[in-house]
Amino acid sequence: MANHKSALKRMRQNEKRRMRNRMRKTRIKNLIRSFNEALEAKDLSLAAERLKAAQKYIDKTASKGTLHKNTAARKIGRLYNRLNKAT
Repeated sequence: MANHKSALKRMRQNEKRRMRNRMRKTRIKNLIRSFNEALEAKDLSLAAERLKAAQKYIDKTASKGTLHKNTAARKIGRLYNRLNKAT
């Protein structure tokens, strides 16, 4: 347990960041899951719409530093490949 004032503040900041990052990553997983469900239901227009929303949020998360930019690009690329194979 931290004793110094600055270390206590750092702990509070780290906890806030951890929860924020966790929320963002969970939202990405949910967006990808909804895209996959639309793809499995053979609803390509809905899948494309959900992919666009997922891409926007993944890029935004990468710009905030939660995800590395290459990880974000890889995730988006894989989603587009799945959509293109389905069409």
